[in-house]
Amino acid sequence: MILVTGGAGFIGSNFIIDWIASEQTPVINLDKLTYAGNLNNLTALQGDARHVFVQGDICDGALVGRLLREHKPRAIVHFAAESHVDRSIHGPAEFIQTNINGTFSLLEETRAYWQGLPGAEKEAFRFLHVSTDEVYGSLGPDDAPFSETTPYAPNSPYSASKAASDHLVRAYHHTYGLPVLTTNCSNNYGAYQFPEKLIPLIILNALNGKPLPIYGDGLNVRDWLYVGDHCTAIQEVLAKGRLGETYNIGGWNEKTNLDVVHTVCSILDELQPAANGNPYASLITYVKDRPGHDRRYAIDARKIEHELGWKPAETFETGMRKTVRWYLDHAKWIQNVTSGEYRNWIGKQYGETS
Repeated sequence: MILVTGGAGFIGSNFIIDWIASEQTPVINLDKLTYAGNLNNLTALQGDARHVFVQGDICDGALVGRLLREHKPRAIVHFAAESHVDRSIHGPAEFIQTNINGTFSLLEETRAYWQGLPGAEKEAFRFLHVSTDEVYGSLGPDDAPFSETTPYAPNSPYSASKAASDHLVRAYHHTYGLPVLTTNCSNNYGAYQFPEKLIPLIILNALNGKPLPIYGDGLNVRDWLYVGDHCTAIQEVLAKGRLGETYNIGGWNEKTNLDVVHTVCSILDELQPAANGNPYASLITYVKDRPGHDRRYAIDARKIEHELGWKPAETFETGMRKTVRWYLDHAKWIQNVTSGEYRNWIGKQYGETS
């Protein structure tokens, strides 16, 4: 059995579904069910005894301690985090609370649990912390991609809070010997992503004939990683990663935001053309850039390939086609997540363009 935090979110739910399918072992899923936590992501596991859901906060040390003592997991995979840069700009306090204080509380309860395990179980235990490439800051157009030794230089409250959590995890390994692993991934995309992020937002707006908002000049560059590839990478790190090490996980897909939007539009033009016959790209609208918008991220994923034999299975084109198709096929899921709160957020963020 393993314990997954944030397992009702985008990446966490994909990970649990893939884990149970491949490993056939139980998962305790601890999730607070904030706006981005959605049990509808896990309907495929409804009635499956191997998935045990517990609604709760990683800041609740008593709850975490009880779950560890009762279920005795052999590993913790820590996804739970506030993860949207724009939200961190408008309200950083929640990011400090969850990403820093929550990770600290989780580490404290994990340390107490791990120290009490008998020899073989203590030796086999792992704590895997899932983080982001945004902790490394921003790259120039000709800079080498981020490696595991790139100095941290976070530029938003979100990335600063994740950097702090990374440092806490590292400190608990070097100070207490806690058997930790850290992964820093690039931008994920795929099924079940909450539609405040670029790709699902563009898909939904396009289908509804609304403007497709792009920050600034649209030339900010990100490395794009299909969520299914990310999940297999985490499984490899958990199984074979060296204790105390960091592994960067990327898709080898550097694309500008404008490239991404045009790709989504061209796939939609093919799979579900607009009723008025116009190309979806005609809806592209440029909006005021967000504060502190990092210009470029890029991941050097050679370490995980050389040490663990992992590399992404999807190209950007195949992953994007799967993603667009999924959203076209899951209108009910979209309807359930596009609540009044979500619509209010998009209106606040992008104004009339949404």
